[in-house]
Amino acid sequence: MSKILIVEDEQAIRNVLKNILEDEDPDFKIEEAENGEIALAKIKDTDYDLVICDIKMPKKDGVEVLEEALSMNPDIPFLMISGHGDIETAVDCIKKGAFDYLPKPPDLNRLLNSVRNAVDRKNLIQQNKTLKDENKALKRKVSAKYEMIGNSESLNHIKEIINKVAATDARVLIVGPNGTGKELVAHQIHEKSDRNKMPLVEVNCAAIPAELIESELFGHMKGSFTGAHKDKAGKFEQANKGTLFLDEIGDMSLSAQAKVLRALQEKKISRVGGDKEVNVDVRVLAATNKDLKKEIAEGNFREDLYHRLAVILIKVPGLNDRKEDIPELVEHFSGIIAQEQGKTQKEFSASALKELQTYDWTGNIRELRNVVERLIILGENPVSKKDVQTFAPKK
Repeated sequence: MSKILIVEDEQAIRNVLKNILEDEDPDFKIEEAENGEIALAKIKDTDYDLVICDIKMPKKDGVEVLEEALSMNPDIPFLMISGHGDIETAVDCIKKGAFDYLPKPPDLNRLLNSVRNAVDRKNLIQQNKTLKDENKALKRKVSAKYEMIGNSESLNHIKEIINKVAATDARVLIVGPNGTGKELVAHQIHEKSDRNKMPLVEVNCAAIPAELIESELFGHMKGSFTGAHKDKAGKFEQANKGTLFLDEIGDMSLSAQAKVLRALQEKKISRVGGDKEVNVDVRVLAATNKDLKKEIAEGNFREDLYHRLAVILIKVPGLNDRKEDIPELVEHFSGIIAQEQGKTQKEFSASALKELQTYDWTGNIRELRNVVERLIILGENPVSKKDVQTFAPKK
């Protein structure tokens, strides 16, 4: 659906243009502005595919709207119209960045052709930008510590989403059982993003007492509570220009949720005990092992915060849903554990790997790593099926 803004001070002309465009394509979403100031306010909040703008208007004329709008977003096509136009005005508008210029009353065929071409151009620019961003994310390497191991269909789908979302500032909610690697998803998004030169600050919401979570997130002023011996910046300030990862957000108190919601809406925070507002530019990623929709129904989680966080929802599967990745994961963990212990890396026989693929991995990848470490310590080289059955028997 293409969004088009008609900027015209005469209601009758706005109606005519709107009717023409809606008859041409029912998928056109038409909005109107009766003067330049209203138009700029709308352009600031909405990414339009085309702006059709009159030149002679009260408050701000069309040329001023054109210049200010393109300074905010250079990719918006502008189709300028005027009943008082001349060649000099048309040339001036084109030089300032307008896509086209039409005299009033516009020729219907020329109007529709200009609209189609402008919308197509905007779509092409957006597609090219998206492809460039995705290619940039693909080329960015993540550190080995946060590499996602495996080539199952479900994992490859997550990797594709990461490459698409990393180049944006969209908030992401990562859900899945404990031990599945939700934090790896967060780190990959950050390391593939344009914010990767700035910090990723992690907060485990389940590990911080409810009475301290607000101080941890937003900071506090000296003397604001017992033990506040000096001013302290919170995690939002520490993550400024970077990424804030709110792990186990389903365990956050309702009062802290309200403040997080305000911070996301206004991009401002206030320290506990302070009245000064601090601007923050933070991308927020969140994760939980809880069913937040169930928590919302039970009154434990704010629905408005959920919708703010879940712009993109990534569901991380349990290991039982991607058992084809087990051989690759075992090799990966075997190499890491051997390096940590200063020993030669052990091999795993094909029968040992097949045996591990028959297990019920309720503890997911975290449990698999522990089993691999046990087998490396206690098993032979190569680790056999018998070793697996002896030292890591099925539950």
